[in-house]
Amino acid sequence: MSMARTALGAPAERREGLAKVTGAARYAAEHPLPGLAHARAVPADVIRGRITGIDTGPARAVPGVLTVLTHENAPRLAEPDDATLALLQNPDVPHRGWCVALVVAETPEAARAGADAVRVSYDTAEHDVVLTPGHPGAHEPEEANGGQPARHRHGDPESAFAQAAVRVDVTYRTPPLHNHPMEPHASTAAWDRGRLTVYTSSQGTSDVRSVLAGLFAVPVDRITVRAEHVGGGFGSKGSARPDVVLAALAARHTGRPVRVVWPRRRMPTAVGHRAPTLSRLRLGATSDGRLTALLHDVTTHTSPVRSFVELAGTTSGVMYATPNLDIVHHVVPLDVPSPSWMRAPGEATGMYALESAIDELADELGMDPVELRIRNEPDREPAGGLPFSSRHLVECLREGARRFDWHHHVRHAEGPVLIGTGVAAATYPVMVSPCAATAAALPDGTFEIRVNASDIGTGARTVLAQIAADALAVPLDRVRTEIGDSDLPQAPVAGGSSGTASWGSAVHEACARLLTRLADHTGPLPERGIGVRADTSGRADADCPYARHAFGAHFAEVAVDTVTGEVRVRRLLGVYAAGRILNARTARSQFVGAMTMGLGMALTEGSTLDPAYGDFAEADLASYHVPAHADVPDIEAHWIDEDDPHLNPMGSKGIGEIGIVGTPAAIGNAVHHATGSRLRTLPLTPDRVLTALNAR
Repeated sequence: MSMARTALGAPAERREGLAKVTGAARYAAEHPLPGLAHARAVPADVIRGRITGIDTGPARAVPGVLTVLTHENAPRLAEPDDATLALLQNPDVPHRGWCVALVVAETPEAARAGADAVRVSYDTAEHDVVLTPGHPGAHEPEEANGGQPARHRHGDPESAFAQAAVRVDVTYRTPPLHNHPMEPHASTAAWDRGRLTVYTSSQGTSDVRSVLAGLFAVPVDRITVRAEHVGGGFGSKGSARPDVVLAALAARHTGRPVRVVWPRRRMPTAVGHRAPTLSRLRLGATSDGRLTALLHDVTTHTSPVRSFVELAGTTSGVMYATPNLDIVHHVVPLDVPSPSWMRAPGEATGMYALESAIDELADELGMDPVELRIRNEPDREPAGGLPFSSRHLVECLREGARRFDWHHHVRHAEGPVLIGTGVAAATYPVMVSPCAATAAALPDGTFEIRVNASDIGTGARTVLAQIAADALAVPLDRVRTEIGDSDLPQAPVAGGSSGTASWGSAVHEACARLLTRLADHTGPLPERGIGVRADTSGRADADCPYARHAFGAHFAEVAVDTVTGEVRVRRLLGVYAAGRILNARTARSQFVGAMTMGLGMALTEGSTLDPAYGDFAEADLASYHVPAHADVPDIEAHWIDEDDPHLNPMGSKGIGEIGIVGTPAAIGNAVHHATGSRLRTLPLTPDRVLTALNAR
């Protein structure tokens, strides 16, 4: 029995690994259905306007084309809560790339040819797609992403800043970023006697089912949404997207199963993006490095279709003690595609600004940046005032400094290459949502766990089996898990680093109830076994008297070529305090993957909204550079043991996003250390580096 208890925390292999590497795992666009048709969207090629005419004749003349749907003939949908899903319902064009028609054909090739043949005429209107400092359209919204307040203030931050012995007043800029998961957004939909079945690439099929039920006025129990395997999402698949609505719409219209696969070049305008940010940081401190004022003013953009405010200032209310704090968000509605979630939304952009500004303050003070962070360690959450359930940032900083040999790193040159090091802290909130799950004991001695979790590459199947095996005190190989199907017990989306905590809490409770049932049972189990259900509603979403966050520290070593301007990261190291680590193998994979994504944010990833054309200039993987293994030769992820009794039955915190949060600032701080130049706009591309070097 004691050996069984080691299931939780062990580096168990991913259960679906063999199926994925052998091609047996089926994704949304790989389910064979009889009579399957293929559809391709026609994007608007104007920035803002109204359709005045659509000529579908040339498209319908293409061999294999079955029909062309437009706002004139598409089935009517109920008005959605998310207006990005009001597709083919009216002639308005809110931004370039908006779907204005859908061509349905026998083959993908015919659908593509038909889409190219559709001719659309428009009345155009004036547009604005560029976020600028001091934009006249900027305003303070009622709330930001997730319903969070757009402003927090206490004390008298302006006066405290003006009177501070040491002051830093700097502005940082981050560009639009794109999720670009390996598997593009795709959906296959089929109607059968009023029942809808959808295979889609989604981070939460329960939510997709609810959205489709509302749009098509169909009871939820008449819809099944499946996402057995998902090839990444990074937030872009966190809600229903146009592909699933268009597939269901076309399938209803034609009476045949229909598949929609979004072309990668069209994804930036259709599936959300990380909004650009302008962050002004004002830090005031005493001469010995105690913060007396922290002011963080964020400006970002949103679209005319749906309001989404990147919550980039939040972490400034979590990290450092200060008696005077002001965090405010401003948003500018522009004629751009709707921004949305991208891994660590708000935290990634806001922490880049905060942790860079802290580094600049350390320079002004002549203080070691690790020690400056430790000196301003709070005893309660600065913004909320609640005690922390656990907070081991200082331990992460000290352990990271030891492993990185931080105090012995000095700036030096290797010929024309300058070597420097940088540090940044990181945090991410602990979130959990209500979830239901069932657990059953079967006559053959095995156990079955059913919960509509989504595995987007994180190893959810494996970790949930470990949680169940631990709760049941049985070997891991006696537990089976079923996930990724909306007919299973309802579960929240895989997002906000909250999936495992939410699903696992329900699984743990179901297993505990099952043990109670089994203890009262005598004789052999019935043929169908004994099963129980658990639902954490009312508890998982109850108010908590603690501020719950994960913390981490990032260290980076960079080499800057003064001839080419190229920045190479030689080494990345992260140390995390994230509660109990439930699977050492998959956790390390999550940390390393997020750090690599943070490296991309720092050095290679960024897109530009063309002010005349209104589209993202970097729309494919040839121009939008996602980092690969060769971009960082040495990357390490470690963690400290953290026992937090105020979280969930497993004692775990989310780990999927905190690895990205501090990485860009650590790299940017290392570039400054190497060159003496402070670059405040990401990414740190060779042209920007050379410009800064030449200016010196």
